[in-house]
Amino acid sequence: MRCPFCSDAETQVVDSRVSEDGTSIRRRRRCVACDRRFSTVESSELRMPQVVKGNGQRQDFDRAKLQTAFARALHKRPVPAEQVDAAIAGVVQQLLASGEREIASRDIGEMVMAALHRLDKVAYVRFASVYRSFKDVNDFRQVIEDL
Repeated sequence: MRCPFCSDAETQVVDSRVSEDGTSIRRRRRCVACDRRFSTVESSELRMPQVVKGNGQRQDFDRAKLQTAFARALHKRPVPAEQVDAAIAGVVQQLLASGEREIASRDIGEMVMAALHRLDKVAYVRFASVYRSFKDVNDFRQVIEDL
């Protein structure tokens, strides 16, 4: 860590404290060269993987798109908002836990389908009909039989 006053690279940690919410550490430092003190804050940085679309295009993960997918599938369904938020958080956690730098949009769709299957069967069928591009009634029948 460089000293903000003299730019010397050698500093010592005098005191460390975890923040109230536990997500960061505040460190009090002392510069060895100029003996001045300053504080730093450390926090972890989690990076979401890039989404690889079906056509090969890459884009940043967008949590809003995930929320929209759940909202459309669960429209007018009796599922509490807390359960929906937990399901969305679960999908995001799966993505983070994968440790991958890139993930196929198909894989995200499968995660959403699994979460909807646990939440609400009607929402699952709604999402599957769009996600898997159902062509006729037989496609619906097949998914319903699998339930």
